[in-house]
Amino acid sequence: MNIAQHKEQRVGVFVDVQNMYYSAKNLYQAKVDFGRVLNSAVAGRRLIRAFAYVIKADVGAEKEFFEALNKLGYEVRQKELQVFYGGAKKGDWDVGLCMDVVRLIPKIDAVVLVSGDGDYVDLLEYAQSQGVRTEIIGFGKTVSSRLLDETDYFLDMSRSSSKFLIGKPKFSLSKGDDTKEDNH
Repeated sequence: MNIAQHKEQRVGVFVDVQNMYYSAKNLYQAKVDFGRVLNSAVAGRRLIRAFAYVIKADVGAEKEFFEALNKLGYEVRQKELQVFYGGAKKGDWDVGLCMDVVRLIPKIDAVVLVSGDGDYVDLLEYAQSQGVRTEIIGFGKTVSSRLLDETDYFLDMSRSSSKFLIGKPKFSLSKGDDTKEDNH
């Protein structure tokens, strides 16, 4: 918990699962421990709601993964992968995640966004204009610099990757692996 975090804060956690999955896979060839992410996001405060946004692609053990997220305390929001003529695929939750944040803003003091997607800058600006603290959790190497410039607080998962990844990372593109957190 940092200085601006206190136990009476009401927190909403919003996890862009695909963004975190691909960041961990590309940086470390590992998977994210979403239980530890949730614990770090809440940081001893009052959790109001936690959402995990996923894309259903009917591959592997995704049903078990979605159930595991639910057991960890996430409300799992699922959307079908769109496949367009010619083979292009699209699956994102940007608008849905933003709408959930907007609906929850009157009930929370802090928005914790677990993503590195720069498309959420406007969302952070809006939340701050409503008096809500904004926090980002993500991998420093893949988080948009625009998000970092806008957020009130950033927790870089790369700085303690062994805490946030399942199994031992095969390699790291980040310098160091300490537990220092950045404040913006």
